[in-house]
Amino acid sequence: MKAKQFYHQLYFQVIIAIAAGILLGRFYPELGEKMKPLGDGFIKLVKMIIAPVIFITLTLGIAHMTDLKKVGRIAVKAMIYFFTFSTLALIIGLIVGNILQPGHGLNIDPATLSGDVSQYQQKAHDSTLTGFIMNIIPETLFSPLVGENILQVLLVAILMGVALVLTKEKSQKVTDFLQDLSTPVFKIVHMLMKLAPIGAFGAMAFTIGKYGLHSVLNLLFLVGTFYITSILFVVIVLGAVAWYNGFSIFKLMFYLKEELLLVLGTSSSESALPGIMEKLEKAGCSRAIVGLVVPTGYSFNLDGTNIYMTLASLFIAQALNIHLPLEKQLMLLLVAMLSSKGAAGVTGAGFVTLAATLAVVPEIPIAGMTLILGIDKFMSECRALTNVIGNSVATVVVANWEKQLDKTQLQYCLNHPNEIEKKLEV
Repeated sequence: MKAKQFYHQLYFQVIIAIAAGILLGRFYPELGEKMKPLGDGFIKLVKMIIAPVIFITLTLGIAHMTDLKKVGRIAVKAMIYFFTFSTLALIIGLIVGNILQPGHGLNIDPATLSGDVSQYQQKAHDSTLTGFIMNIIPETLFSPLVGENILQVLLVAILMGVALVLTKEKSQKVTDFLQDLSTPVFKIVHMLMKLAPIGAFGAMAFTIGKYGLHSVLNLLFLVGTFYITSILFVVIVLGAVAWYNGFSIFKLMFYLKEELLLVLGTSSSESALPGIMEKLEKAGCSRAIVGLVVPTGYSFNLDGTNIYMTLASLFIAQALNIHLPLEKQLMLLLVAMLSSKGAAGVTGAGFVTLAATLAVVPEIPIAGMTLILGIDKFMSECRALTNVIGNSVATVVVANWEKQLDKTQLQYCLNHPNEIEKKLEV
């Protein structure tokens, strides 16, 4: 197969698009703001295909398994992994926030705070445990396929997959149909990915044009602290987990470079979900593992969001000269653990979970969120990237635990990422 020129590679095109978007937003901010529909349109196109991709992948994965106990075991192991590393991310954010104290010295009077964070307060108030559980149950069996609630799609896919196993002799034609349907569905994914540079350009031009690079400077220490903490979490913590399970975190990230650059450009982890699922399956993870772990992780394994929550909470307290003793910080940690799960799947989950956490810790006024409202957009890229990398590692690890990982295929894909990209496009 003939090698592609570098300028034909999707990742190179996305890099150029991001750079062009930054330049346009910086020097022509009004025009940059008008590019917003390009980014929004691309994300809508990707969201359009997410439900069918998850449904087909997970349903077929379960349908091809003869032992249904394995499905339950995979789910339990995935949840244990999610809980462990999400909690670890919260603790790391708390430790770094105490050591570096990014908000120290700002000396802001709480009475001077202004800004509207009511929409996040309302979403946080609505994110009760009961409401969350009830929201997982769809209106009809097929309504999740035309919606955007990932957890509802998971529920229906699991039920359908189990039903296909239990009625295997009579429902083989349905399984065959879904298998055939997967080919054109993933072809649509490849077609949409051709538009990724346009989407990344529009989203980045709007962000820089609306908020401006100058809005980061006065809070640069917080942004830098968050980025450095997230990088160290990925390299050291997730890197150690990857090494223990026989693969390199750096090779995995390079293998997923197109998807990660797309997340960077659009600030949306959902934009990379279909591509991540296909590449992880191609890398030797079983279809059932990919179909169950990746979408569930998008709701329950938010490493980047958790680091952000504890860091942002401490930043606000420090900026307002509010002393939080150790017991209050531990309470903050426990509340954050629960609120990060309760707001799973909510749009703008990072800010929503922060509002939910501060609402239960009365020492820190929710109005303090206005201090970081302007720079939240610049931290969302890092949140999304860390979340995506964390979920990718989790998928490979759970597949390895379940002995449903082709290690030879994994190493081949990680060592020859460009060849795999070409094969996927055929």
